Amino acid sequence: MHGRPRNPEKPVDEAASAAKASKLRILQSQFLQFHHLKNYDKEAIDVSSKLLEINPEFYTAWNYRKLAVNHFLNQPGADPESILNEELRIVESALRQNFKSYGAWHHRKWVLSKGQSSVDHELRLLDKFQKADSRNFHAWNYRRFVAALKNIPEEDELKYTTNMIAGNFSNYSAWHNRSVLLSNLLKRKAEGFFPKEKILTEEYDLVHQAIFTDPDDQSGWFYHLWLLEQTVMSDSPWLISSWPPSNSQLFISADKSASGCMVSPFVTYTSDGGTIPVILYFNQAVSGVNASSVAIRSALAESKDVLWRPISGDKYGRAQAWVGLLKVSDLPPDNSINHSVEVSVEDCSQIISQGESCLSQKFLLKFMVCFQHPDSGHVERRNVEVISWEDSNFQKFEMSPGESDLISSFNPLQTGRNCKDQEVNASEWKMETLANEIEIFRDLLSVEDWKIGKLTLARLLTALDATVNISSSTSPQMVHVQEILALYCDLVKMDPTHSQYYKEEHSLALLRQVTCCKDNLMRYCWRYGKLGESIDRSLVCLRLNSLSLARIGSMENLLWVRMLDLSCNELGSLEGLETMQLLSFLNLSNNKIKSFTALNPLRHLKLLKVLNISHNEIGKHSIDSTRYLCSSPLTHTIADDWKLDLSLEDGSQLSKYWEAFIVFKDLALIQLDIIGNAIVDEDFESFLCKILPTLKFLDSYSL
Repeated sequence: MHGRPRNPEKPVDEAASAAKASKLRILQSQFLQFHHLKNYDKEAIDVSSKLLEINPEFYTAWNYRKLAVNHFLNQPGADPESILNEELRIVESALRQNFKSYGAWHHRKWVLSKGQSSVDHELRLLDKFQKADSRNFHAWNYRRFVAALKNIPEEDELKYTTNMIAGNFSNYSAWHNRSVLLSNLLKRKAEGFFPKEKILTEEYDLVHQAIFTDPDDQSGWFYHLWLLEQTVMSDSPWLISSWPPSNSQLFISADKSASGCMVSPFVTYTSDGGTIPVILYFNQAVSGVNASSVAIRSALAESKDVLWRPISGDKYGRAQAWVGLLKVSDLPPDNSINHSVEVSVEDCSQIISQGESCLSQKFLLKFMVCFQHPDSGHVERRNVEVISWEDSNFQKFEMSPGESDLISSFNPLQTGRNCKDQEVNASEWKMETLANEIEIFRDLLSVEDWKIGKLTLARLLTALDATVNISSSTSPQMVHVQEILALYCDLVKMDPTHSQYYKEEHSLALLRQVTCCKDNLMRYCWRYGKLGESIDRSLVCLRLNSLSLARIGSMENLLWVRMLDLSCNELGSLEGLETMQLLSFLNLSNNKIKSFTALNPLRHLKLLKVLNISHNEIGKHSIDSTRYLCSSPLTHTIADDWKLDLSLEDGSQLSKYWEAFIVFKDLALIQLDIIGNAIVDEDFESFLCKILPTLKFLDSYSL
């Protein structure tokens, strides 16, 4: 473990093993009978004791002893101390048999929580156990439990970890316990542990000793990664992006038959349903975005009428991206009236991060909503046509004279960059620390190519670029991106076992470069229009195809995207795509999507009209590994949500294709391309036609 080879197994004495197994079977049979009868006499208790001394992993026996202890404690004249001490003796005997028994340690915690046992004795026992195996995480976890019971100061426990690490730099559990203690001390700004910068600098010096002493051991490297996270993470959340961009004009067609097509190529939105989304993207997941914390001032809507919802939030209601809908359908489409919209924070204390920090500063976003008649220069899309993703149907984006004002309002970048005073103040120390660490690890790698050293260097370079960009008042640039990309390419070759992770990190670095500034992003923007036909100048496609992307990221810079081409990449998951609430046209063909579970984020894209998932691997794999990788996998919990009146035959289809049904049931797709996936046959195509009543084109054929 942690870079250390396992000890070779000792030769097995087959006769002794068979005798032990026979004895264990007899004891298990006797025990289960006593347990079933709720028998707690001396013979039954002795049987459970002998069973646990042989097999401490028999969790049912520990549960039985809990019932027995409660039974004895409720007897008249019971001696709690004697009863509980006997339990501690049994646990200690079991731990000598298996020091890493989950059941034994949990039972010891349960006994100690009764409040009748000596905590000092537990500390002495832990010292013995930790001398025998100082790295055992069960003992360290139990130590934290005991320390909390005894109210041992965290400062004292931190000194204990220092002593343990000094005796063995390879003690991963001691490093982990140190990170837990330091996190608490820094968070409450305990005496001697503020400012944070001083303490972290000292910790870097400590971990350098471990890494330089034995670079092949992973313990120090993991602690260094924790230090890096503490260095770069923000103490408080703030807004980094929004849509519509602040100080922009949003144009809506006054002709309802034109389906609300915009005339702006960037500040563009199809207002189906008569609403306009307002998207807020924070630097970290937050909760508390609601009508009382975020105010909207406009003739379009009042704060109380806007329901804010997290986009793919966690079970605690936290999310990085939040969306609220402004209703415009009730307003007369008068192109002489411009409607001003202001979105501002009323109460920072309600918007809270996972670390329980409040929003750092208030923000104010202003934009205009303008109705415009369809004779104003844009091409109407009155007739539904097949969207073709062929290269010949795209023309490189060139800004026309009339769009200069529109492009100046286009700002997919961090809207609150200059508002984060405390981050700017801390950035000097961060940049100095990161630069120092980069120099150290470059020197270390000049001696030998350690893969974990290369990974650490790539992370350090990424953190430095991000820190520089936060504090810079100029257009952000990824200065070290080429070196970062080269490091991940090397790691793919050096460590094939973890190649998928390195490819994903490579993809994220590449996307940070692509989206870091407007000039970079414009290189990937194309106008869509069939060859020989008039071009719809409002339909601009972001083409990120054929970039070998294994993961998508930098979503805060892509909130404006309405048409996206991700074809010919290596995507197996779409996690993060749900934040692009304006997406209407999406090409995912020729990727590595293995199941409908991976398409789960599409459920949040209510404006999606055209979807191409052809030539992927859906249906090819019998095991859906994506289900265990996605943050919000599909489940069977929607059994009561069937919205179709299906015959028995269709019901069998629904049972067979339930995952596809969940993904597509709330989408209003007009065009779907799915050919080239193993799941596709006549039966599946007929199923799609039934659950997608709005569908007009399937695999480019008219229905």
